Amino acid sequence: MAHLHFLGATRTVTGSKHLLEVDGYRVMVDCGLFQGLKELRLRNWEPFPLDPSSINAVILTHAHIDHTGFLPKFVRDGFDGVVYCTPATVDLSRILLPDSGRLQEEEAAYANKVGSTRHRPALPLYRESDANEALKHLQPVNYHKRIELTKQLSFEFVTAGHILGSGFVNFDIECSDGQRKNITMTGDLGRFDEPIIHDPTKIEKADYIVLESTYGDRAHPNFDVKARLAELINLTVGRGGHILIPSFAVGRAQQLIYLIRELEEENRIPILPVYLDSPMAISATRFYLSHKEDHDLEMQDLIDERKNPLSTRRINFAKSVQESKVVSALEESSIVISASGMATGGRILHHLLKRLPDERNTVIFPGFQAEGTRGRRLVEGEPEIKIFGQWVPVHAQIEQLQNLSAHADYHEILRWLSGLKHAPEKIFLVHGEPQASESLKLKIVEKFGWEVEIPDYLQKFEL
Repeated sequence: MAHLHFLGATRTVTGSKHLLEVDGYRVMVDCGLFQGLKELRLRNWEPFPLDPSSINAVILTHAHIDHTGFLPKFVRDGFDGVVYCTPATVDLSRILLPDSGRLQEEEAAYANKVGSTRHRPALPLYRESDANEALKHLQPVNYHKRIELTKQLSFEFVTAGHILGSGFVNFDIECSDGQRKNITMTGDLGRFDEPIIHDPTKIEKADYIVLESTYGDRAHPNFDVKARLAELINLTVGRGGHILIPSFAVGRAQQLIYLIRELEEENRIPILPVYLDSPMAISATRFYLSHKEDHDLEMQDLIDERKNPLSTRRINFAKSVQESKVVSALEESSIVISASGMATGGRILHHLLKRLPDERNTVIFPGFQAEGTRGRRLVEGEPEIKIFGQWVPVHAQIEQLQNLSAHADYHEILRWLSGLKHAPEKIFLVHGEPQASESLKLKIVEKFGWEVEIPDYLQKFEL
């Protein structure tokens, strides 16, 4: 008997947790943190729907916090099994999870200091020490290596093309009647023909698919993203302004540096100081260079030629808070890439506080902005935004380059599904806001005629 139990990322884009139970063995794919709207964030604090000690194993599709960030609390609350992930996900989690714990401690301390909390005292969801404890459970698994969880259940990773180390989880189940069933859980589905890492792996057979739907209702704009990025940089420099790019430290930051390097080499933009102002992004960039198993052919060729694909002519790494303050005070036009990608926290807030009131500056959001985030409010045109308790007027130019998203749009999702040689029994759509999931469901039904389900929070299905 096999069941799928959806414990997160249902009708929302965060909190990914999908439980597969086969003959009593429980394995959870992803252990993500809910982010964005307060009603979602409160779920992180609620008792987990199942006893964490009853879960036998966890498998992580990739390192982003909405897929891994609940793990420290999950371990603290009783989970004691193995956490399987790719080698690159192990390395990235070693920087992402402790940072998440540290940020929560700092936010709780700040709330207590200024009295901006109803809780006395405010407490972090988990601490950096909890994250370090959770890291002890991580076990690296290479792509295409099959892991036997039980005699009836095994899995392997194949590349998902989303970020470094991202992988689809392909389960193989041997049923009691001798039949075999295949389940593919995509985590986040990457894009085709993007730089640095491999394209998503073509899947030819799956009886069930748990599929992300972040951009299920949208097509990425059909324009030359490098040309638009060059145009925005040149316009801003012409005004004597600065370019701020709120960016995820893992994946997006490295792609941006790659593109800016190419624009410099093609003499399409001036040689500007580029500041990577995120200790996490700096560490992640090192891993992007070292994990050759994830590199596409162009990336491999550049490294083989002893070139650094992730460096510009005047790149600078701001590791300390003091270095970040220096960047924020600069007068010369510059490009600043800093986390967090949705402007929900991190050093980018200090730069926004400084630069948003000046109409010479440009803020470029290079991807999806979830409901309830500061980034979403900025791209929707709010005239002022609250940062560190004060209202900041928005006079800077605000742009969104969704072509830089690491998520497949609906065209790319349908392209990936077209690789299946046989119809799946059912597709479950997760990791998408309601409109996106409903729209993708209609598109899949219209194109293929397949059965599609959009699970509700805590809904359980027998397979």
